[in-house]
Amino acid sequence: MTQLEQVRKLDEMGLDFAGFIFYPKSPRYAAKFLRGEVLKKAKLRIGKVGVFVNSSYDEVMKTVDEYGLDMVQLHGDETPRLCEQLANYISVIKVFRLGDNDPIDWITRPYFESCDMFLFDTLGVGYGGTGKKFNWEVLKSASLDKLFFLSGGIEPGDVKKLKEFSSDPVASKLFSIDINSRFETSGGIKDLDKVQTFFQEIR
Repeated sequence: MTQLEQVRKLDEMGLDFAGFIFYPKSPRYAAKFLRGEVLKKAKLRIGKVGVFVNSSYDEVMKTVDEYGLDMVQLHGDETPRLCEQLANYISVIKVFRLGDNDPIDWITRPYFESCDMFLFDTLGVGYGGTGKKFNWEVLKSASLDKLFFLSGGIEPGDVKKLKEFSSDPVASKLFSIDINSRFETSGGIKDLDKVQTFFQEIR
């Protein structure tokens, strides 16, 4: 999210979380659009999630305080140790960008004790969202005993497929659906009608 007014609209709709990207190379870099004190003082029920890529502990915690974040999502090559340090103060979501044949249990195991939740996304060049479709089927071979977010090119027409996936045993820990670029009119600007329709259908 890049506009406070749109965040307020999501809050009114009853969505659970709003994401704010703190990766300077992203076109949705929140610090370019939103002042920390303004977001921190806004009376919002929606959870504020800060997205970081290979930031240091001090950088993350400074931003958490400045923007009043409720959770952090780590989208880079962060170590389990850094995740553990941050998790002492704030809920941590670790992102895993997966290819079709990646050994998911082996990749996630080092982070199992140090993170609160996982997020699974599409493997792409560089960091951040690719907008590419994530093959959810790859998760069915994993033993996922950790709450997780599902991401990766999710779009308005995916409701039926998501409901089918949610009935699979592997989805017993499915915590939330992460949507972004397929619901935008331009980078960081959401089509709120699309979001609301999707939200109502998925609920």
